[in-house]
Amino acid sequence: MALISIITVNFNQPQATLDLLKSIYECYPKANLEVIVVDNGSKEDLGEEFKNTNLHVLYIRSEKNLGFAGGNNLGIKSAKGEYLFLINNDTEFSSGLLETLTETMDANRSIGIISPKINYFDKKEIIQYAGFTPMNYYTCRNECIGQFETDRGQFNNIVAETGFVHGAAMMIRRSALKAVGNMAENFFLYYEEMDWCEQIKRAGFKIWVNTNALIYHKESMSVGKNSALKEFFMNRNRILFIRRNGTAMQKSFFWVYFICFVTPRNLIKYISEGNSSYISILFKAIFWNITNKTTSKNLGYFIK
Repeated sequence: MALISIITVNFNQPQATLDLLKSIYECYPKANLEVIVVDNGSKEDLGEEFKNTNLHVLYIRSEKNLGFAGGNNLGIKSAKGEYLFLINNDTEFSSGLLETLTETMDANRSIGIISPKINYFDKKEIIQYAGFTPMNYYTCRNECIGQFETDRGQFNNIVAETGFVHGAAMMIRRSALKAVGNMAENFFLYYEEMDWCEQIKRAGFKIWVNTNALIYHKESMSVGKNSALKEFFMNRNRILFIRRNGTAMQKSFFWVYFICFVTPRNLIKYISEGNSSYISILFKAIFWNITNKTTSKNLGYFIK
């Protein structure tokens, strides 16, 4: 097996990161691995704990939170593997995960990036991801295949192209990385892996899923609960994604759709749910896209 660089980002979740490192070692005690842990501005520097494991861990600390893309990009700079496996720190491995993904990549050089099937850790029989449908670039809507379904084998043996990988677990080929560069850091949270997939496809590579490989994700099934942070970045980056990836016609249609349909719908929802403070956040998300370029370094922080 070629050298694999496993990259994960920790932000104030040391125990989750330690559990991940333990699961990697339990599945691959003697594998040809490079494990990189990036601490993304956590309150405590627990690097010695991460390095004091059975794995050889390269620990990198950033004094500030660089966001999902920025933290992973920091790890990518030090990675030496032929394949780079970017995983959330709240995931845990299953046996055969790495072999299944790398063998698929080895067999088809056109694959630029691939994800395994993802099931919820706390309810292992429930699927989180078995692929994505294609994007509607006029509305910026698509669907996560299999999410919340009980895993009865209905998505077994799917080894094929998919709309997008899942940011919680994605393996990229080094040649694809060289062709497109790192993830765009101005997304900060949400949509950055989808934007990366767009760049990878434009470079002539394909986006695949292999549901015979499985990883567990500790993300709660109720993660959809609203927060000001999520509301801002989901709206801001939905617009940004289309600005970066849509055609002129698609972008024009999307702006009309977002202003005339999405914005009034969201305003009604905020008021009916008692979240009127989100109204200003929505308009900040829109205004950010009016005043910032698609390659802007301004990450759009708005919450202290």
